[in-house]
Amino acid sequence: MSTSASTLAFVESPVQLLNTLEWAYARGTTADRPLDGVPSQRGRRAAGRAAEPGPRPAGTLAPLRIVVLPPTDPMSRGQLRRMAALARDEGCDVQWQEARGSRLAPLRALAALAGDVRAARTVVIGDPFSRYVQLLLTLVRSEELVVVDDGTATMEFVAQTARGERLVRWHRVGGGGLPGRVRELAYAPVSAAARRHFVPDRAAGRGAERRVELFTSMPVAPCGGMTLRANEFAWTRARFGPPRLTRGTDLVGSSLVETGVVDPDRYLDAVRSLALEHGATRYFAHRRESPEKLRALSRATGLEIVRPDLPLELIARRGPVGRTILSFPSTVVHTLPYALTGTGVTVAVCDVDPAWLTGSAPPRARSFLAGVTDTARDVHRLPAQAAPGAG
Repeated sequence: MSTSASTLAFVESPVQLLNTLEWAYARGTTADRPLDGVPSQRGRRAAGRAAEPGPRPAGTLAPLRIVVLPPTDPMSRGQLRRMAALARDEGCDVQWQEARGSRLAPLRALAALAGDVRAARTVVIGDPFSRYVQLLLTLVRSEELVVVDDGTATMEFVAQTARGERLVRWHRVGGGGLPGRVRELAYAPVSAAARRHFVPDRAAGRGAERRVELFTSMPVAPCGGMTLRANEFAWTRARFGPPRLTRGTDLVGSSLVETGVVDPDRYLDAVRSLALEHGATRYFAHRRESPEKLRALSRATGLEIVRPDLPLELIARRGPVGRTILSFPSTVVHTLPYALTGTGVTVAVCDVDPAWLTGSAPPRARSFLAGVTDTARDVHRLPAQAAPGAG
């Protein structure tokens, strides 16, 4: 077991780990606001003068300890191991903590982490919807809580927090029948306690000094007294690239089929139409896409299926990458323009036609996906007549 750290981060996906590194880089380059309250030697030298603009060299991350709580699927675990190696290269203390896979794993992990969670002065989390993270939050006594991006889920987190609602992922369908409702009822006190942590003490009228920061690339406004720090992927741009550009077009895969939102046949038709119309040659698979679906896509479209070993922001920044990247509504239409700024790459987004939605898709699916597209910055929106499967 590592010694206690005053700044402790919990991540469950490769993207959350990447955004934690981005947060540490952004915080580490702020000389007048040291992470743990004690200026570093570099911070003391920089005190009293304005921070220099533009990206700084890699290796300037503010110190923190990252606890990886890996999921069970192999693709996510593989990407997390690669991201953990990058974090260690940047000087981070990384702990791999299994919290899934058996009935006792969550309890063992909780027992192993409880003391460090209580001692931490700053706690960073990547998934406020995670039940395991919510359970950990009941132990948090920190002066500061930071929420880093978990993709477009951040938009729903902010909206639900502003309305004081229970935190539920937008694409969750059904309730698992009576057993699911019983589990929800039993878990309700933990969820409610976790929600209260996202309201700063002063805003909640508690008179204390605990702060809540949101670190995000998403187009959201802070609510309930949260502070906002923009994630512009400065660490990624300082560490990698710029990429070599190919003449082709790359297509980014989506897990909307796996979450039950989009019909598999409609999705295959959409990918085939996009590939033909735009001359796409490569398909960057989402880490949750099933092997069976990807084999069917390869047979139907002739696309080269690429299973990235790192988040797409890093893959694209390292290159080679197409001059045009096509995507359905997803996180990357917000993050890639930051990561690829100044490279000449065009990011284009194709709307999801309502006809593609499954009968079990949640009522909010159409408006949520449209909102992801409508709020994206610096992306090319494909005209309606170019949207495959429309009508």
